[in-house]
Amino acid sequence: MISMLLKGLAALGFIAVSAMFLIWLERKVSAWIQNRLGPMMTGFQGTLQPIADTIKLLLKEDIVPNGVDFISWWLAPFFVTVPVVMAFLVIPFSAKWIILDLNVGALYICSVTSLCVLGIFMAGWGSNNKYSLLGGMRSAAQIISYEVPLLLSVLLVVMQAGTLSMQGIVHAQHNEWYIFKPHLALAFIIYFIAATAEVNRVPFDIPEAESELVAGYHTEYTGMKFAMFFVAEYTNMFIISAIGTTLFLGGWQGPFLPGIVWFLLKAYGLIFLLMWIRWTLPRLRMDQMMSFAWKVLTPLALLNLLVSGWFMVN
Repeated sequence: MISMLLKGLAALGFIAVSAMFLIWLERKVSAWIQNRLGPMMTGFQGTLQPIADTIKLLLKEDIVPNGVDFISWWLAPFFVTVPVVMAFLVIPFSAKWIILDLNVGALYICSVTSLCVLGIFMAGWGSNNKYSLLGGMRSAAQIISYEVPLLLSVLLVVMQAGTLSMQGIVHAQHNEWYIFKPHLALAFIIYFIAATAEVNRVPFDIPEAESELVAGYHTEYTGMKFAMFFVAEYTNMFIISAIGTTLFLGGWQGPFLPGIVWFLLKAYGLIFLLMWIRWTLPRLRMDQMMSFAWKVLTPLALLNLLVSGWFMVN
């Protein structure tokens, strides 16, 4: 019990520090792309700005709007944040740095990360706000749609590795990372696009499109409840990048450097790519986003799975 408690506290500490770092990095990346400075005043190169933001949010008043469904409105931030924390249970940071190596790790992590849509929908439904409701409905449609090609890509990796264990999938790539195999490289592209939609990042940030929905599903939230949505979003970015690293980039494997260093370099490299895309591409329309999921990504993922499966059998 003490060991599991310490591991849980370590995971929570990493989540908090990583979220603050990613918020700072997002501002710096956006400033770099748009030829601006970004945060500069608080600490060296603005490194203390996330701490200042945290203090500000802690001091903000927790406002409850009139007419909200209090239970679903109040619980929504926890339903968004808790599944993200649960996902850390099976992520292999190195050969030894893993909380629990479940033999169904890939199934577990896909299951718990899918629960975030419940929190987003609860926030939209319980806020008594039409903008929030539209954001929640859009998110449910988007995540359910893009979950299909994402899971088909993960299934192909599981077929190739012959195991659902996240550590087992990493060990299966000791000779060659899966991204260097043509059919799995295509699976990685499909996974990355679908995962971008899963975490509501541009060009798929339809649920919180500020030009249409104010702030979408979290319009009516203030203070630390508002902060919890942001922590969940940036932690979700790390989770999908960590999963992509484990499934396609050899996980913690690499020469010379310790395994955890390789893992973090790969994961944060994918996060940087997500940020680059966000500040480069325009937002899609809702109909374009749904059509792309069901008419392009899903058929492509199915075809890749069937053709690859046929070659594996024969």
